[in-house]
Amino acid sequence: MAAGSPSGPPPVNKWLVTVSVTFGTLMGTIDASIVNVAVPHLRGSLGATVEEITWVTTGFVIANVVVMPLTAFLGHLFGQKRVYMAALAMFILSSALCGLAGSLTTLVAFRFLQGLGAGALQPTEQAILRQTFPLKEQGMAMAVFGMAVIIGPAVGPTLGGYIVDNYSWPWIFFINVPVGVLALTMVSNFVREPEDIRAAQRAMATKRRANLDWVGIALLSIGLAALQYVLEEGNRDDWFNSQVISGLTLVSFVALASFIVREMTAVAPAVDIALFKDSVFTAGTVVGGVMFALLMSVTFLLPVFLQEVLGYTATQSGLALMPRALIMMVVTPIVGRTYNALSPRLVVSFGVTCVAVSTWMMSHYTLATSESGIVSALLVQGLGFSCLFVPLATTALSRIPRAKLADAAGLNSVVRFIGGSIGLAIFATLLTRHMTAVRSVLATHVVAGSPTLLPRLYGAQRMFAQMGMNASAAHDGALRVVAGAVAQQSAVIAFEQVFLLTGISFLCVLPLVYFLKRSPQQAPSDAAGPPVHVEM
Repeated sequence: MAAGSPSGPPPVNKWLVTVSVTFGTLMGTIDASIVNVAVPHLRGSLGATVEEITWVTTGFVIANVVVMPLTAFLGHLFGQKRVYMAALAMFILSSALCGLAGSLTTLVAFRFLQGLGAGALQPTEQAILRQTFPLKEQGMAMAVFGMAVIIGPAVGPTLGGYIVDNYSWPWIFFINVPVGVLALTMVSNFVREPEDIRAAQRAMATKRRANLDWVGIALLSIGLAALQYVLEEGNRDDWFNSQVISGLTLVSFVALASFIVREMTAVAPAVDIALFKDSVFTAGTVVGGVMFALLMSVTFLLPVFLQEVLGYTATQSGLALMPRALIMMVVTPIVGRTYNALSPRLVVSFGVTCVAVSTWMMSHYTLATSESGIVSALLVQGLGFSCLFVPLATTALSRIPRAKLADAAGLNSVVRFIGGSIGLAIFATLLTRHMTAVRSVLATHVVAGSPTLLPRLYGAQRMFAQMGMNASAAHDGALRVVAGAVAQQSAVIAFEQVFLLTGISFLCVLPLVYFLKRSPQQAPSDAAGPPVHVEM
């Protein structure tokens, strides 16, 4: 790797840069899911209702999605390294404050600050890695980034379950502090912005300071915050039967439409939406958003099935999902290293097929499914996931000039994030409605005198009678057992249907893979830029 000029800074190993910036992103993605397993403990400690405690997650997610597209704007004004360090410092401080929170209000406020910090880390790391690795190793750079983005949500519930089971809920936040301080120290010492990037940022900063796009920033923030609230809370509030959801949907549509018009006419737009004129960037970003919608839905559905249907604890569920994370850790770097040798269409098509096959296997899960049956589907799924993220992220940014990588990474991240939220909202709603529909059908077969029902009912009554209950109490208990069995079978069938639907949806995405055309190698002056101060 080319070294810096004699008068420039000494070279820094690119893997030190990689480790430095990946710590922060990994912590941010873990924290997006780690809180979910601690909800019962949080409710008991803070005295919150189910509806109130959801704001601990909703506030974090809204802050994430609002700040992502604005990271490039902040980077132009203050520098990418400074923005990354400031976001990481905010994340560390707010994590400590979350652990010390004594009320729901303060915890939600600190989680919002934590989300602002975490949201700025992903796109900034993506841009730094693309600027650090040479053109021929861009796939490897995105493999490292992809491992943090994809594996973080998979590891979060496991880690959270272990901490909550063995310690107390504040430690799911306190654990970020020492790791974050280490990451902050490494970023300070090892990450350096290339001179061409700094020059481009100074030129852009001068223009933007003279024409600050406060209107665009306000419209974007309002639109994304309203949209994310609708996606997070819509299913719980019965969607458009709620006046709040309907009103915020309208607010989101108007604000985002006005934002697009504003950015197309602004002298110095806060977000460079003109990047979508590049067909490769648009195709890669849109396909990535669709893929993430389906990926996040599968990632969400399976832990729910394991815990609520099969009766796994949070820790057991996390351990059952661990093989998927492990195979992704092995395969993702291989995909990154072979990116230049294989067509992204071929790799993504293989990944889509693997995930579709795995969801078909999951659609055959029953109450009697063994752990080995669960793991076999997850291994196929992990292989598929590994083949998706690297080519999608790398292809999307392949034709973006170095000076605009931060802008493109922010847009790519927010589309991916919103895609995941849309997927979660759709499939959570489908699961709820399927459960209701299946239960109604099964209930029609549970009638007095049914030859199938009577043996189960009498058996349950005898069991309760042997436990010392009188005839009336034993009969009531037997009815509850039958009702519970109906509800459990309804859940199994509903999950089977939704898993199968997810797989079919994956296959429907295959035609979009055609648009993932590998960009021709760019001229060094545009794509590679001046030599970066790194070494092997």
